[in-house]
Amino acid sequence: MTRKLVEIAKTIRSKNAGVDKITFDVIFRTENEYKLVCDSGALTRETVAKLYGISQNRITDFVAFDPAYAIKFSILRERPSGSPGDPDIFGAQQYAPLMEIEVPSS
Repeated sequence: MTRKLVEIAKTIRSKNAGVDKITFDVIFRTENEYKLVCDSGALTRETVAKLYGISQNRITDFVAFDPAYAIKFSILRERPSGSPGDPDIFGAQQYAPLMEIEVPSS
Protein backbone atom coordinates (compact mmCIF):
# COMPACT_ATOMS: atom_id res chain seq x y z
CA MET A 1 0.00 0.00 0.00
CA THR A 2 1.22 3.52 -0.78
CA ARG A 3 0.25 7.05 0.14
CA LYS A 4 1.05 10.24 -1.72
CA LEU A 5 3.59 12.57 -0.17
CA VAL A 6 0.97 15.32 -0.04
CA GLU A 7 -1.10 13.10 2.30
CA ILE A 8 1.82 12.69 4.71
CA ALA A 9 3.69 16.00 4.73
CA LYS A 10 2.46 19.07 6.60
CA THR A 11 4.17 21.44 4.17
CA ILE A 12 5.58 21.03 0.67
CA ARG A 13 6.95 24.28 -0.74
CA SER A 14 9.50 25.84 -3.06
CA LYS A 15 11.01 29.32 -3.15
CA ASN A 16 13.99 31.28 -4.38
CA ALA A 17 17.31 30.73 -2.70
CA GLY A 18 19.10 33.62 -4.35
CA VAL A 19 18.93 34.33 -8.08
CA ASP A 20 20.48 31.00 -9.13
CA LYS A 21 18.65 28.42 -7.01
CA ILE A 22 15.24 27.20 -6.00
CA THR A 23 15.01 25.55 -2.60
CA PHE A 24 12.42 22.99 -1.57
CA ASP A 25 11.12 22.09 1.89
CA VAL A 26 9.11 19.01 2.81
CA ILE A 27 8.11 19.27 6.46
CA PHE A 28 6.30 16.68 8.56
CA ARG A 29 4.14 16.96 11.68
CA THR A 30 5.58 13.93 13.45
CA GLU A 31 8.80 12.02 13.69
CA ASN A 32 6.98 8.87 12.52
CA GLU A 33 5.81 10.53 9.30
CA TYR A 34 9.27 11.97 8.71
CA LYS A 35 10.98 8.62 9.28
CA LEU A 36 8.45 6.80 7.11
CA VAL A 37 9.40 8.96 4.13
CA CYS A 38 13.15 8.96 4.89
CA ASP A 39 13.27 5.19 5.37
CA SER A 40 11.14 4.47 2.30
CA GLY A 41 13.64 5.91 -0.18
CA ALA A 42 10.75 7.64 -1.95
CA LEU A 43 12.34 11.10 -1.68
CA THR A 44 16.05 11.10 -2.48
CA ARG A 45 18.47 13.06 -4.62
CA GLU A 46 17.97 10.41 -7.29
CA THR A 47 14.16 10.53 -7.22
CA VAL A 48 14.19 14.34 -7.36
CA ALA A 49 16.49 14.32 -10.40
CA LYS A 50 14.24 11.82 -12.15
CA LEU A 51 11.03 13.63 -11.18
CA TYR A 52 12.28 16.98 -12.51
CA GLY A 53 14.14 15.50 -15.49
CA ILE A 54 17.46 17.03 -14.43
CA SER A 55 20.98 15.85 -13.76
CA GLN A 56 21.84 15.17 -10.14
CA ASN A 57 24.62 17.75 -10.61
CA ARG A 58 21.93 20.47 -10.56
CA ILE A 59 20.90 19.43 -7.04
CA THR A 60 23.30 21.41 -4.88
CA ASP A 61 22.07 20.33 -1.46
CA PHE A 62 19.94 17.47 -0.17
CA VAL A 63 19.49 17.26 3.59
CA ALA A 64 17.26 15.28 5.91
CA PHE A 65 17.11 17.58 8.94
CA ASP A 66 16.01 15.48 11.91
CA PRO A 67 15.36 18.30 14.45
CA ALA A 68 12.73 19.87 12.16
CA TYR A 69 11.35 16.62 10.67
CA ALA A 70 12.18 18.12 7.29
CA ILE A 71 13.79 17.19 4.00
CA LYS A 72 15.34 20.16 2.22
CA PHE A 73 17.05 20.42 -1.14
CA SER A 74 18.08 23.06 -3.66
CA ILE A 75 18.23 22.97 -7.44
CA LEU A 76 20.26 25.25 -9.68
CA ARG A 77 17.99 27.22 -12.00
CA GLU A 78 18.40 26.97 -15.76
CA ARG A 79 18.51 30.77 -15.89
CA PRO A 80 18.63 33.49 -13.23
CA SER A 81 15.39 34.46 -11.52
CA GLY A 82 13.61 37.21 -13.44
CA SER A 83 15.65 36.86 -16.60
CA PRO A 84 13.94 36.55 -20.00
CA GLY A 85 12.26 33.17 -20.30
CA ASP A 86 12.12 32.53 -16.54
CA PRO A 87 8.70 30.90 -16.00
CA ASP A 88 8.56 31.37 -12.21
CA ILE A 89 10.35 34.45 -10.89
CA PHE A 90 9.78 33.53 -7.22
CA GLY A 91 10.34 29.79 -7.60
CA ALA A 92 7.10 29.29 -5.69
CA GLN A 93 5.36 27.03 -8.22
CA GLN A 94 7.98 24.30 -8.53
CA TYR A 95 6.91 22.04 -5.67
CA ALA A 96 3.80 20.52 -7.32
CA PRO A 97 5.45 17.38 -8.77
CA LEU A 98 6.59 16.40 -5.27
CA MET A 99 3.01 16.09 -4.10
CA GLU A 100 2.42 13.00 -6.26
CA ILE A 101 5.40 10.96 -5.01
CA GLU A 102 4.18 7.56 -3.88
CA VAL A 103 5.46 6.56 -0.43
CA PRO A 104 5.21 2.89 0.57
CA SER A 105 3.53 2.61 3.96
CA SER A 106 3.95 -0.22 6.39
